[in-house]
Amino acid sequence: MHRISCQTCPMQKCALFTPHSEEQKEFLEDFKSGELSVEPGTQILLEGSSAPQIYTVLEGMGLRDKTLENGRRQVLNFVLPGDFLGLQASVMGEMMHSIEAVTEMRLCVFRREDLWTLFRTQPALAYDVTWIAAAEEHFLGETVATLGQRDGTERVAWALLKLYQRLRGLGLEKAGQVPLPFRQQDLADALGLSLVHTNKTLSRLRSDDMADWSDGKLSVPDIHALAELAVTDPEALPRRPFL
Repeated sequence: MHRISCQTCPMQKCALFTPHSEEQKEFLEDFKSGELSVEPGTQILLEGSSAPQIYTVLEGMGLRDKTLENGRRQVLNFVLPGDFLGLQASVMGEMMHSIEAVTEMRLCVFRREDLWTLFRTQPALAYDVTWIAAAEEHFLGETVATLGQRDGTERVAWALLKLYQRLRGLGLEKAGQVPLPFRQQDLADALGLSLVHTNKTLSRLRSDDMADWSDGKLSVPDIHALAELAVTDPEALPRRPFL
């Protein structure tokens, strides 16, 4: 597999991400220890583990999830290109959730121990890591508000809107559709809903011509109508840093 250089990384040209300076690209080229390709179903990071690597997603999609003692699962987030994985173990010593590949994925690999070199020598990149952590905190706050205050239909609409906007921002929209290779059960487990309720809500959104998720693809004919149903604003996504 040909290794992707930080100089030619496709995310440098993606409208959703803030590109790196030449100095930062040179640093990241040395900071990067390799690349990893995984098959669907691979556990990239395990809850309770203390892996020596951290990752940036180059290609593919996955799930962050947490399993309770009784075996029930809570999906915490959907992993998309550009996401930074493993920071929690770097700071807290072990992962408090797992990350699983849903599709084939390609990851940039960094040594966890080298993160401190980044903080000592690259203050702008260190701020980027802090920004990424703050964005995760903000999103989790939105999720808590959704689970606590939105009804079932509003939850599904909110989740589809957020995923559609993010995937479109990544440049993955083709012919009005973005890839969404997850299962309905994954969405149900993310939103605290039953599979039956989730399926009925998706069917209703499809019949109302608000959102159509089928055959692994999502289309949103009227983003403003979907946002109104989700009790949110369809504001443009801010540009975000990546490593």
